[in-house]
Amino acid sequence: MKYAFIHANRDRYAVRKLCRMLEVAASGFYAWIHKPLSDRAIEDERLLVLIRESYQASGGIYGSPRVFLDLREAGERISRKRVARIMKQHRIWAIRGYRKPRNLLAVPSIIAPNRLQRQFTVDQPDYAWVTDITYIRTWEGWLYLAAVMDLHSRKIIGWSMQATLARDLVLDALLMAVWRRKPKQAVIVHSDQGSQYGSDDWIRFCRSHRLDPSMSRRGNCWDNAVAESFFSSLKKERIRKKVYRTRRLARADVFEYIEMFYNPTRRHSHLGGVSPDAFEAASNRRLQVSRGTG
Repeated sequence: MKYAFIHANRDRYAVRKLCRMLEVAASGFYAWIHKPLSDRAIEDERLLVLIRESYQASGGIYGSPRVFLDLREAGERISRKRVARIMKQHRIWAIRGYRKPRNLLAVPSIIAPNRLQRQFTVDQPDYAWVTDITYIRTWEGWLYLAAVMDLHSRKIIGWSMQATLARDLVLDALLMAVWRRKPKQAVIVHSDQGSQYGSDDWIRFCRSHRLDPSMSRRGNCWDNAVAESFFSSLKKERIRKKVYRTRRLARADVFEYIEMFYNPTRRHSHLGGVSPDAFEAASNRRLQVSRGTG
C-alpha cells in the first residue's frame, strides 16, 4: 500500500511537470486521459456513419452537396462545410465520369417547357399540379414515395409507394390524382427532369388525360419548391430520424400522415392557417355562391 502511494505521487509529479512544460492545465490532461475524443470528434464519428450510408446508397456518385441534402432530409442539423470536411478527411470522393459541362445548371428540358414558371399561387383548383419523388429509409431497403399536389389548396391528391423507382411509381400517383379529381379542363402537371417524368409512358398518359407536362430546369430545385416543401414537412413532422423496420410499416405511417393528418387537419401557413381540406371546402363554397349570384 505504501509503495503504491509513493508511485502514485511520483506519477502525479511527473504529470504536473509535463503539463508545466507543455503549458497546459493538469485537469485538462486528466480529462483527456478519461475522454480522449472531444464532443465534436464523437459527433463527427456519428455523422461519418450517416455520410457513408448516403454515399453508398448513391452508388458512390454523391459528393458533399448531395450528401448534405440527404442528411438534412433525414433531420440532421449540420452545415454543408462540415459534411465536406468530414468527407475530405476520410477520402470519400464522388465517382465521376465525364467532366460536367459548365452550363449544366438551370438547363431547360427538351421534353416539356417550364409552363409553371414558379407561379405557385393558383386561384382555382385543378389548374396546376406539382409532383415529385422522395425516398424513405427502412431496414428492408428504400421505399420510394411519389406524390401529386394541387397548388390551389396544397392538397395531396395522388400518391404511390414502391420499393423501386420504376415508371409505375409516378404513373400510379398521377392516375390516383386523375381518378379523384376528374378535371374538366387541361391541367398543368409540373415535375423535375427525372427519367420517370421523361418516359414515353408518362407523355402518353398526360396526352390521353388532357394533362400538360411542365418541367423544371435541370439543377434548379426552386422550380419545384412546393413539392420539396411537402416532403420536408413529412420527414420533419412524421418520419423525423426514424428507420422503419419494414416497408409495410413505412407505407402505413406515410398513408396515415397524408390522408389522416396532412390533408384534413394540418394547418398550412400559405392557406391562412387552415388545412388543405378546409381551404378547398371554403373555396368550393365561394365558387358556388359566385355562380349562383352570376
